[in-house]
Amino acid sequence: MEEQTLDLSDYLSAFKRRRLSIFVIAATIFVIGALAALLWPPTYKSSATILIKEQDIPAELVQSTVTSFASQRIQAISQKVMARPNLLEIIKKYDLYTDERKRLTTEEIINDMRDDIGLDLIDANVVDPRTGRPTSATIAFQLSFSGENPGQVQKVANELMSLYLEENLKERSEQANVTYVFLKKESERLDKEIAELQAKLATFKEQHVNSLPELRQLNQSMLDRTEREISDIDNQIRAQGQTRVYLQSQLVQLKPFGANMELDPKTRLQALRTEYLGLLARYSTDHPDVIRARREIEGLEKETGQVDSSAEQLKKIEALRGEKAILSKKYSPEHPDVIKLERQIKSLEQSVDSSPAPSKLASSAADNPDNPAYIQIQTQIEASDTEIRSLRIKQTGLKKRLDDYEQRLIETPQVEREYSSLTRDLQNTVMEYQDIRTKLTAAEIAQELEKDSKGERFVIIEPPILPEEPVSPNRPAILFLSLVLALGSGIGYAAIGESLDDTVRGRKSLSLAIGAAPLAVIPYLATDTEIRKHKRTVAARASAVAAAIILAVAMVHYLWTPLDVLWYKALRKADIVVNT
Repeated sequence: MEEQTLDLSDYLSAFKRRRLSIFVIAATIFVIGALAALLWPPTYKSSATILIKEQDIPAELVQSTVTSFASQRIQAISQKVMARPNLLEIIKKYDLYTDERKRLTTEEIINDMRDDIGLDLIDANVVDPRTGRPTSATIAFQLSFSGENPGQVQKVANELMSLYLEENLKERSEQANVTYVFLKKESERLDKEIAELQAKLATFKEQHVNSLPELRQLNQSMLDRTEREISDIDNQIRAQGQTRVYLQSQLVQLKPFGANMELDPKTRLQALRTEYLGLLARYSTDHPDVIRARREIEGLEKETGQVDSSAEQLKKIEALRGEKAILSKKYSPEHPDVIKLERQIKSLEQSVDSSPAPSKLASSAADNPDNPAYIQIQTQIEASDTEIRSLRIKQTGLKKRLDDYEQRLIETPQVEREYSSLTRDLQNTVMEYQDIRTKLTAAEIAQELEKDSKGERFVIIEPPILPEEPVSPNRPAILFLSLVLALGSGIGYAAIGESLDDTVRGRKSLSLAIGAAPLAVIPYLATDTEIRKHKRTVAARASAVAAAIILAVAMVHYLWTPLDVLWYKALRKADIVVNT
């Protein structure tokens, strides 16, 4: 079967056949859209624009303690402002969501209000002063609230704006206070720590007052000086010893008593004994002079009785021992001079041990010599002995002092380690304290900066106003879309109906159905009843069109723009067009 080719007359015929269905469907959809545009409650929106103003005083002079980015701070403030207690208080204060509170939960109402609050950040391309590179920074933000009541919307927007401003000031002040309090506590803690370290260091110095590192050079110099003094005293003792030996040798050669032969036998006996000791110091016991002196002494002893000369012998023994000590430093014990002195010392010691108890007369004679030269040398020997004793006492004190200085120098390295540790801790703590004090001063200035509102702050550049027109719904757009949807639906229904209808209509359909052209075409002859029905239908349709036009004009007047205003706009536009 050959496919039928449709032309304009076919489309017009199809439209005439289904015009009622098209009209009903289109009218129904349009009316639904119009009712939606008419009955949809209006939504008003009131917004405020807030500028983020930098601090008045240059940051190079006063550094703020609030260092977070503006966008971060705004988001943080938003979380606090949109907290549940704040939103509930605003809802109760302005009686918002009256109908919703009857059928929704509190959490759902809170979520609806959060959806109605708008926050839009306004960014701008700026140059970062720290790096000198271009970057994007938040310079302002827009805060808005949407609702059905214009007055409530403006009040709520004002309330939200006030909360943002107050929360920003509160947050900056709290952050500045927190920073100041923290730095103050750290300063006090470090101050106490410094006092403790200073007390510990002072105690340490008292305990090791002589072993401190700064006294190392002094202790070393005093040690060297003490060693030199000890060496000098050793030399002096050695010199005094040599002098004493020399004087002792001189004394041995002198007689304690004078050479007067008129002396009594006892005095003469004492002089001979002294002379005998001198001979023993120079010669052996077998020497003729020694034998002669001994025989003469024995004769006088028989004549006068025993006279003790042990005092002189002891002095002689002491002198010989001193001389032997000097010779022992120079020679070995087998040296002839050393052996000779040992023999003389032993002989004198035996003589002293065998001598009887002294008598008063002999003791007086022995202790009171009358030879001036002997007395002078004896005095010099005693002075030398006194000087040697004094030097030895001084030497003992110097050796103790030397040991003390050596102990100080030995203790100095260990003391230095502990002292350096304490000093280093004190210095580090002092540096940290000074740094904290500097930051504390800056924090105190920043705190005053926030109190005087000289820091970065929010400035209102556009407060919320009473909205005059709703932002939604867009009624003209809804009407236009309803009209387009209505026409599309009606025409689509007609097209689908025609494609599914197999009825033979007209000459072309008949020719295609029977495969031959008809002999004649008789037009449709309407009856009088059909003619009257057609007239009534035309009148009804005209009335419906008129009503639709009136409804459209009314909707334009009440929902979009009043007709008089639209008329004046049209005249003004026409006047502009004519004049141009």
